[in-house]
Amino acid sequence: MPLLYNVTLKKDSPPEELEKAKESAKSNGGTIRHEYTLIKGFTVEYPEDHIETLQASEHIHVEQDGEVRIQ
Repeated sequence: MPLLYNVTLKKDSPPEELEKAKESAKSNGGTIRHEYTLIKGFTVEYPEDHIETLQASEHIHVEQDGEVRIQ
């Protein structure tokens, strides 16, 4: 079952690494749901069993999207 993941470029990483991550996500069954303008990143709907592909890059930070609550 696909899950949503936030993918961001780590500090001091070259911008082309983000493009590589987007292409990798799409070629491995992911669907880009949102691209950010203030930060270098995107949200992708991605099969859970393929997420290691994105996490393998030293230039990319990946975290599962979730609901934020303030108590």
